[in-house]
Amino acid sequence: MEIRTVAEGLEFPEGPVALADGSVLLVEIAAGRVSRVSPQGVKTVVARPGGGPNGAAVARDGKRYICNNGGFEWHDEGGRKRPVSQAKDYAGGRIERVDLATGAVECLYRAAGEVGLKGPNDLVFDRQGGF
Repeated sequence: MEIRTVAEGLEFPEGPVALADGSVLLVEIAAGRVSRVSPQGVKTVVARPGGGPNGAAVARDGKRYICNNGGFEWHDEGGRKRPVSQAKDYAGGRIERVDLATGAVECLYRAAGEVGLKGPNDLVFDRQGGF
């Protein structure tokens, strides 16, 4: 198996989603953004939800949904970032919908019933469109 580096300089990437054009949508947790990487390695910022976006999935409506853990404080060790504590401006976790065409980010959920989301990480959709 041949492994090839497609892109560098991503800030704690996670939640890759393959797109129809061959590019990959991913979140950059440390940068608070959603990015697209083309097969040629071109990086494009799609949206800037802030906090700590992580975990992404495609829904039947064609939009991308992301979990947002609310953010971390980061420590750089020799060019590698790692989370060390909750962000100073932490306001809770959330589930968000991202429109790839416009970059608009819509907050859908901050709680499950009366319990606030603290660090949602990943999500998947079922055949009926629930997650």
